[in-house]
Amino acid sequence: MDGGAYGGYTRWAIVFLIIFVLFLLLVPYGSREVCQTVPVY
Repeated sequence: MDGGAYGGYTRWAIVFLIIFVLFLLLVPYGSREVCQTVPVY
């Protein structure tokens, strides 16, 4: 079940969703650490 454009699209969609979820999970922690260690204002 690995042929055709549909298989390619679903594979890219899964990869994109994983990257998007990891991005949403990592950004708040990274920005919080930067705000605590480096004074922004």
